[in-house]
Amino acid sequence: MWTSSFPQTGGEGVYHIAAVVHSELGSFVSLTGGLSSSVPGRPPELPLGPPPAARSLSVLMKQTLGELMRMSRICRMLFATCLGSFILVIFYFQSMFHPVMQRNPFVVDGCCRKGSRNALQELYSPSQLDPSGAAVLHQARRDQVVESCRVNSAFSRKRRVLTPGDLKHLVVDEDHELIYCYVPKVACTNWKRVMMVLTGRGKYSDPMEIPSNQAHVPSNLKTLNQYSIAEINHRLKNYFKFLFVREPFERLVSAYRNKFTLKYNASFHKRFGTRIIRRYRKNATQDALINGADVKFKEFIEYLVDPATQRDGPLNEHWQTVYQLCHPCHIHYDMVGKYETLEEDANYILRLVGVGDSLRFPSYAKSTRTTDTMTAQFFSNISSQQQVQLYQLYKMDFLMFNYSIPSYLKLD
Repeated sequence: MWTSSFPQTGGEGVYHIAAVVHSELGSFVSLTGGLSSSVPGRPPELPLGPPPAARSLSVLMKQTLGELMRMSRICRMLFATCLGSFILVIFYFQSMFHPVMQRNPFVVDGCCRKGSRNALQELYSPSQLDPSGAAVLHQARRDQVVESCRVNSAFSRKRRVLTPGDLKHLVVDEDHELIYCYVPKVACTNWKRVMMVLTGRGKYSDPMEIPSNQAHVPSNLKTLNQYSIAEINHRLKNYFKFLFVREPFERLVSAYRNKFTLKYNASFHKRFGTRIIRRYRKNATQDALINGADVKFKEFIEYLVDPATQRDGPLNEHWQTVYQLCHPCHIHYDMVGKYETLEEDANYILRLVGVGDSLRFPSYAKSTRTTDTMTAQFFSNISSQQQVQLYQLYKMDFLMFNYSIPSYLKLD
C-alpha cells in the first residue's frame, strides 16, 4: 500500500513551517528596502536620494535591484529555503484535497485503499445480494476440497509442513491482497497477464497488450516463497487465495500437444523428449535420440507412470498434479475456479476485487483448445493397465475438484 513520505507532524509542524516563512520574510523585507524599522513606533526610514516625484520609474527599478543584489548570501539562501518549504506545504495540501486527474483505475494508493472492502470481505460478507448464486457454487467447491482431503487424509497429509520452496507457484498481489496459485495449461498465461495489470500500478491497462513471454518472466511477479516465514503466514491468513483447475486428463493432453508436437518448444524436446525416446522407443533413429522432437503420446504416458520417473524428482509443472503444485489440503483456498467456466469464474473474482468495471478477463480461443473428445482419442491407444496407473497418479485432482471418471477410461 502506498504511504506518503511527507512527515506526519500534524498541524503543529505545518504552523511551525508557516511561522518560519512569515518571520523570515519579515526579516527579508526589513533588509531589502529599509521598509521596516527596528525601533518601535518609529516610521520606516526611506533610502536617501531625490524626492520620489523626481525619480523616474527606471531609476527606482535599478535602485531596488541594486539593493537586492547587495543582500548577504546567507539571507538569500535562507529566503530560498523558506520559500521552497512554503511551496511544498501548499503542494502537499493541494494534492490531498485535489487528487491527480486521470488516475489509472488499477493504481491503488493510500487514499483509494483506505476504508475499502477487500475481496475476502466481499466473498464471505457481500455488500450486495448475488442473484447468480455464484457464492453458493463456490462454497460447494470449497467443501468438496475439504471433504476429499479429510477422506483421503492418509494420502493428503503425508507432508505435515510446507516449506517456502513449496510456494513458488503462489503469486502475490499486495495492493489487492490476493494470492493466485497458477497451474500450467489452465489459462495461467492470461491470469499472469491480469496479475501484472493489477500489480503494475498503472504500467499496464490491457492484459492482452502484454506479450505472453513477458507474463512468464519470474521478475515480473512476486511469489510467496520470496517472503519471510512470518510474512508468509500473515498473507496466507489474511489474503484472498484462489486457483483454477481443469479436468486432469484434458490438461495432460493439452500439455503433451503444446510441449511435444510444436516445433518452437525445442527446449522441451531436448530436455524431456530425448530422455523419453531413449527409455521407451526401440530402434530409435539417431535424429530422434539427438533432438527428441517426435515423442508419441503412448511414450509420454509410459514415462509418467514409470516408477523411475518418480525417483528422478518432481514432475515438470506442466504435467504435475494440482495437488502437488498448490497444496489445497494444506492451504485453504477461498475460491476454486474451473477452466470449464473460466470467464464466468474469472470475472466473478475481478468483481470481488473491485475492478470488474475496469478489467475483464481475456477471452480464449475455443477452436484450439483440447476437448474431451480429443482427449478420448489420445487415450484410445493406452493400455488399461497404464490407464489405471495414470488415474492413480491424478486421483486426488479428480476427487478434490469433483471431476468424474472419464467414460473412455478402462479401469476394469
